[in-house]
Amino acid sequence: MRRCRQVRSWAFWRNLAVYFCVFSVVGHWMEIAYCLFMDQFGIVDEDSLVWADPFYPFLVYGVGVAVCAIVLVPLRDWLLARRRTRWGAGVEFFIIAVGACLVMELGMGLLLNQPNELGEYPLWDNSALPLNVLDQAWLVNDLALGAVAMLFTWVVYPLCERALARVQSRVMDAAAAATVVGFAVLCAAKFL
Repeated sequence: MRRCRQVRSWAFWRNLAVYFCVFSVVGHWMEIAYCLFMDQFGIVDEDSLVWADPFYPFLVYGVGVAVCAIVLVPLRDWLLARRRTRWGAGVEFFIIAVGACLVMELGMGLLLNQPNELGEYPLWDNSALPLNVLDQAWLVNDLALGAVAMLFTWVVYPLCERALARVQSRVMDAAAAATVVGFAVLCAAKFL
């Protein structure tokens, strides 16, 4: 019941808008680090968008943050209430988070990453990798993303919520408005 009140509150949606904006850029930085590591294996294209501009917002990470806040936080709370130990709840959560990440990556790939007439994928090509799913999702990515989703849901999100709750509502409203406007300007500059 407490969670329902939170989701209906202005503060929840205001904060979620801030997280969406901030983590769309921070997620890109995370992907840069991940690709630097994965590039050791020769699987990251040299002309990948990840290298183009570190302030190019990767909206998928904003969507991921929203999924964490709206779906995975209540799942975490439900698992903690249902399981005898935090460890058991954490293991079950991680498995579900990996599955959710796989479904999201696969869905995005099927919608946005269809090969052209030459058979080349525009965004990523997982077709030759072992453990790929329908040439779009890759279980290795989804394990890493599941770990990130768990870290965000169990640690980062609660810390951010506590920190933002300390800020006066008027100040937080103004900061959120500035963040959203700044993000819209950034997106307009990058996408147009």
